[in-house]
Amino acid sequence: MFSIVLLASLSGVGANISIRIRSTKHLGNFVDLAPGRSANDIEPLKSFDYRCVEPIRYRPFRNKTHVKMAIAKMPRNDWIKIDRHYLERINRRKELLRNNHQFCIGSNELARLAIRELYGEVMVNQLPKRFPTMFSIRRGVFTNHITGCKYSVSIVDLDDTYMLDTLAENVEEDFYFMIPDGNGEYRLQAYMPSYESRLGNGVDKSFRRMEPGLTIMFIQWSIQTDGDELFKPLVRNTFDPDAPGSAADPAVQRGLISFEKTYLRCEHHTLTCLPETKTVMFCVRTYLTPIKQIKDEGNGSALADACDTMPEKFGVYKRRPVWGHRLCEWMRDGERKDEDTLLHDPVQASQADGQRPTR
Repeated sequence: MFSIVLLASLSGVGANISIRIRSTKHLGNFVDLAPGRSANDIEPLKSFDYRCVEPIRYRPFRNKTHVKMAIAKMPRNDWIKIDRHYLERINRRKELLRNNHQFCIGSNELARLAIRELYGEVMVNQLPKRFPTMFSIRRGVFTNHITGCKYSVSIVDLDDTYMLDTLAENVEEDFYFMIPDGNGEYRLQAYMPSYESRLGNGVDKSFRRMEPGLTIMFIQWSIQTDGDELFKPLVRNTFDPDAPGSAADPAVQRGLISFEKTYLRCEHHTLTCLPETKTVMFCVRTYLTPIKQIKDEGNGSALADACDTMPEKFGVYKRRPVWGHRLCEWMRDGERKDEDTLLHDPVQASQADGQRPTR
C-alpha cells in the first residue's frame, strides 16, 4: 500500500502510471548516481524576480525517446521551480482548494510522519533558502511576500490537512508520497503500455539508487486536445477512450478538434528521498504549450516526426488515432489555411491562433 497526496491535483498524473517496485533496503548503491546535495547546500537566488523568469521550454520530442525514461540526476536547488506564472497559478490552486478540497488533498495515517518531513523540507529549507526575495521565516511564521499570506512552521503543532493545504498554496508542484507496503513494494496502480518490457527495469534501478540527498528527474510528454485545464477529477484518465476528445467523441468523428485548444503537454517528474522517513517523493510539475507556438518556433516537423514514429501501443495510449493524422499534417504544412474550411472539413481539425504562452 502507498499513500498518495495530490496537491491541487493540476496534473492528474497518478492515473497514468503502473509501478510495482521491489524493496530497496537490501540493495547496494550504484556508483553512477552519487548522493545529491543536502538542504544545507541550497544556493540562494538573492536577486530573484519571478516576474522576469520565463517557463522552461521543454521539447523532449526532439530526441524521439517515446518510452525510455531518460532519467538524470538533478540538483536539489532545482527541485521547486518558479516562473512568471507563479501568482496566477497559485491563485488558481487556492480556488481549487476552496471548491474541490475533497479531490485535491488526500492522505492516511501511513503518511503522517512523511507529511511533516516534507513540510519542513519545502517550507523551512527549500523556499526561504532558495528564494529569499519571495519567502521568509521569522519567529516561527512563514511569509509569502508575493501573496501576502502567512503560515505557521511550528510543525509539532500542525495537523496534516493544514500542512498539505499550505504546501498547495505556496508551490505549483503536485506531490505523491510513495511509502512501501508490508512487502516492501511501492505501487501506483494503473495501465501503461510497454512498462514491463521497456520501462520496468529502469524504474527498478531508479528506486534502488534512491537515498537521502539524491534527486532524479525525467520528462513525459503528450498531446492534449481539450484545452488548457489540468484539473479534471471526474476523468479517470487523460487518455481514457470514453473521455471528451477521444475517438468516440462525436466532435472527433466530425473532425472538429480545434488546434486552438491543442497543447503540447510536458510533465517534469522528480523523485527524491526524504532523509528521515526515507519516503520517496514523486513530484510532478506540468507545462502546457500551445501547439501553434511549437509550429511557429520551427519545431512542427520534429513534433510530427516524433508522433509518427511512436510505437503502435504507445501511440494508442497517447491517443494518436484521435489527433495524429490531422495534427501531423498541419504541423508540417508551412502555409496557413482558411479557418472556416478547416472547421467544416471532416478530415482536418480546426485551426485558430492560440495565443496563450507556455504555462
